Amino acid sequence: MARITKEKADPTATLRKAIESGHFLPSQRLVEAELATWLNTNRSIVKLALGKLEQEGLVVSEPNRGARVRVISEQEALEILQVRASLESLIARQAAIKSTSTDHKRLREILQSLRSAIDKEDFTTYSSLNGQLHAEIRKISAHATASRLLSTLNSQIVRYQFRTVLFPGRIHQSIREHAEIVEAICARDADRAERAMRDHLANVTDTLSKSLAALAQHAV
Repeated sequence: MARITKEKADPTATLRKAIESGHFLPSQRLVEAELATWLNTNRSIVKLALGKLEQEGLVVSEPNRGARVRVISEQEALEILQVRASLESLIARQAAIKSTSTDHKRLREILQSLRSAIDKEDFTTYSSLNGQLHAEIRKISAHATASRLLSTLNSQIVRYQFRTVLFPGRIHQSIREHAEIVEAICARDADRAERAMRDHLANVTDTLSKSLAALAQHAV
């Protein structure tokens, strides 16, 4: 079970992180009294936090049964990735237009860290750095609406994303795609950056689809 740093000032963020990390599993009940003790707060605050997470699609509430972690189906995960492709390609375009030399340096630093993680076969670090790179591009884009929507979508499918990193051959394809995205942004080539990001997410979607199909076949 992942270790969670509790943020007393923001129980919603703590619960969100706990769900994303797998501390609370899909379909697991979220009992207000237990969460209040865990978070060192009161049930009213917990209820508000659960309400916010329900709006984000991470929690579902049922009459007379309380709240539980929402199960994201495989088909829904694939659909979310398709939506992500549209939003992130827009963000990549905006990042290419708005980026500075300081931004370029930061993106290349993260890219180099990704390469180092591959050399060390540290897939957990690679997955984390992957998220950092996409977050940095969102920051550079300064597109608040798309970034907000992506934050919610990414939270919903985080448990599926690591599966794509482990798919045979995918990690080396992934670093090439990320390099193309970074170089397009650094060249301030908006069309190229948009196309590179769209192709990248299309390949992620295809990889997840293949991974899920292989898992289903193995289970037969």
